[in-house]
Amino acid sequence: MRFRRARQGVRDVCVAAGAVGIGLLTMEGSRQTYPHPSDFHLARDLVIGALACAGLLLWRRRWPVRVALGLTVVGFLSASAWGAMAMALFTVAVHSAWRATAALTALNVTLITVIFTQVDEMNRRERVESIVVFLLGYAVLVITGLLVRSRRQLIESLRERARQAEEGQRLRVEEARHLERERIAREMHDVLAHRISLLAVHAGALEFHADAPADQRDAAGIIRRSAYEAMEDLREVIGMLRTDPAGERAASGRGAGAPGAAAPGGDGEGERPQPALTDLPALIEESQRAGAHVTFDDRLPDPGAVPSRIGRHAYRIVQEALTNARKHAPGAHVRVTVESTGPGGALSIEVANPLPPGPPPPPGLPGAGAGLLGLRERVDMLGGTLDHGRDPDGHFRLCAHLPWPG
Repeated sequence: MRFRRARQGVRDVCVAAGAVGIGLLTMEGSRQTYPHPSDFHLARDLVIGALACAGLLLWRRRWPVRVALGLTVVGFLSASAWGAMAMALFTVAVHSAWRATAALTALNVTLITVIFTQVDEMNRRERVESIVVFLLGYAVLVITGLLVRSRRQLIESLRERARQAEEGQRLRVEEARHLERERIAREMHDVLAHRISLLAVHAGALEFHADAPADQRDAAGIIRRSAYEAMEDLREVIGMLRTDPAGERAASGRGAGAPGAAAPGGDGEGERPQPALTDLPALIEESQRAGAHVTFDDRLPDPGAVPSRIGRHAYRIVQEALTNARKHAPGAHVRVTVESTGPGGALSIEVANPLPPGPPPPPGLPGAGAGLLGLRERVDMLGGTLDHGRDPDGHFRLCAHLPWPG
């Protein structure tokens, strides 16, 4: 912006200098034609010329044609105003259409011819030479103005082409990303769906096998249900990967959990029910049946009163914390505490377990190492806080505080 203003200032200075220079030359030629002008006429001519230059600088960009017409009339009254009149024609050539430029050029040429024709103190040769000199000067100004206008239009067209090229490149990148997402989705489906379905089939066969012990049937049932849920999660992930970017932006604009938000698959149909805070006891029981030592301290008088958006994220936080405990501290006793100060306060979640002695054991389950990062993203999205780490008692403690709007 400053650079643009500086360039405009330089242009204004150049236009003013040209107007003053041409006006002084014209006035000097007038004095040679009329050798003894009175001081009054000289002062009046200079004042009119100064006002013409001021009007040129103030309004030449806003009303170039009107200013040029006005200064053409002023040219009949003052010789020093001819400089402003010439630079006004130059401005019209730069900023206006060629029809206006041609009309004003013809008007100025007519004015110059009429004025020099009425000068009795000049012979025929001097009159013709003066007209030719002024016409050549006007031709130089008009041609220069048209060249400046053409150059600006060329630069603007090149900028527009560059913008279109950048937009086209952005669209090509978006298309490539979308195609890559679809390829990943197909690959995930081909690689994982078959194996998980086989796992569910074999677990189901073991669960309903008549000769299998009861504890094995229960464990097989847990495996079968977990495999089914894994298939549902895989379907959601594949649906998200196949969602087009425009649909993602529209869904994110409505907000997660907002009314009318699209399903992960993008069509809004067949959306899998999302967990709520009231599902935490079932999650704890499932972990206990899988062999984990989990204690649930529920200090909420009415878990159903918690908003579904907050409850869903709270459920996912506890689910991820229990998964991390099984991976990094197998067999440890885990304590889950959920409490709240009610609407207008916060929902607090604490998951703690003692750390195993010695060096950390190798993880028994594969993982991407991004679970805590994902939890922090969830908490940040709600405007809450998340703390985790070893406490002085040798426990690993995860604490999350989620705002509960009043």
